[in-house]
Amino acid sequence: MPLIDLTRTLDPADRDLLPDTLRELAIVVSPQVDYAHPTGSGREEFASALQCSVDDLPDGEGWGSERLSDFSTHLGTHIDAPLHYGSTCEGMPSRTITDIALDELWCEALVLDLRGRCAANTAISVDALDSALSENGAPVPAGGAVLLRTGQERFTLADPEFFQYPGMSREGTLFLAERGAKVLGTDAAGWDLSFAVMAQKFRDSGDNSVLWDGHRAGREREVFIVQQMTNLAALPASGFRVAFFPIKIAGASAAPARVVAFV
Repeated sequence: MPLIDLTRTLDPADRDLLPDTLRELAIVVSPQVDYAHPTGSGREEFASALQCSVDDLPDGEGWGSERLSDFSTHLGTHIDAPLHYGSTCEGMPSRTITDIALDELWCEALVLDLRGRCAANTAISVDALDSALSENGAPVPAGGAVLLRTGQERFTLADPEFFQYPGMSREGTLFLAERGAKVLGTDAAGWDLSFAVMAQKFRDSGDNSVLWDGHRAGREREVFIVQQMTNLAALPASGFRVAFFPIKIAGASAAPARVVAFV
């Protein structure tokens, strides 16, 4: 059974690829990492822990270790729990990431190919989703996952287009949820349109319903949103399962995850 990794690598070097105007996004791109190599500062750390000198160490080496900082729960490929969308969901207190059972995050999945059906900085229409679903030919698995391939795999963090992605609306999110999807994934940097686009739409219309309406739809129908996925091109259209297993952070609204398809 081939395993296909759908997870972005968390590389602190990616922070350097961000344009100056988007430096505030660094915390959701990658953590800061202080590396201790066995022949470098790892020797001092190890010797201190063992209460000996560096000269006493076997082969003169210590351990390798890393210290992560500036670490968001919404970092890289991550899973949003309902608490991220608001304090209530379907009229009940919203669940956190540790309230979600693993068997809810190990499910059948299908890919909707939206390339040619969506555009940068534009909401993905229900018609586009319906057309891609018809082309796929498989039904949405009950309690399963729908993964949106928008074509964003063409871009890296060094490309302005990475941040000008197609986003989802309330109508699109509910369209998938009402067909039985529980996990909603995307290869885009975010689920909704970018903050800049939403803010401009609000300034132009004065209608606050345009603010984060794709995520907020998860208050009406409970879904788990997965962003910054990668490698969707390696997947078949349907007939596979995916494990969306988040780091177990007590009471959190999200957590980075290792997302792997079993094909």
